[in-house]
Amino acid sequence: MTETGNAQGTYDISIIRPQMREGDFALRGEGFGGERLAAIRGGLLTLHTLELMAMTLYKFQLTKERSDMNRQLIAAMCNEMGHYQDFQVKLYEFGFKPRKMRWAFWLVGFVFGFGSRLLGKRAILKTGIWVESKAVHHYAELLETIDWDDVTRKVIEKDAADEDGHIARWKALLKQMG
Repeated sequence: MTETGNAQGTYDISIIRPQMREGDFALRGEGFGGERLAAIRGGLLTLHTLELMAMTLYKFQLTKERSDMNRQLIAAMCNEMGHYQDFQVKLYEFGFKPRKMRWAFWLVGFVFGFGSRLLGKRAILKTGIWVESKAVHHYAELLETIDWDDVTRKVIEKDAADEDGHIARWKALLKQMG
């Protein structure tokens, strides 16, 4: 089991897509004040669009080569797809909708992903480390500044732990390259 965590807990990051059951879904935000809901909406929109960028980045970093690096990029892409779904579900549970302009984040993911692929394996790994480091910073800031409900907070903490795991994975691969 590979674990990583933060001040809120330790999470098993070897689980790429946590299982969800029908009973896991709920309508959220009842009785929350307007300011709290606005902060939650902003945080969820930020996380949703950043995860779209991340999964797109990994998709366009993939090559035809049958390698462990590509296997790990596929796993990371799948993990980011799960995060994207996590935040889309949370948006709808709170009664919000995704940004109409989210395609711009897809475009940024494409540019970073395809661009780094053209520059080679080192660029792929360095781009992954840079993007995931930015994600970890965003997650930490949003966890600290927003009054999340407990269920949503745990989802965000798990996803943040996954991002830490991606950084460690890409750094290890970069170190192996010498």
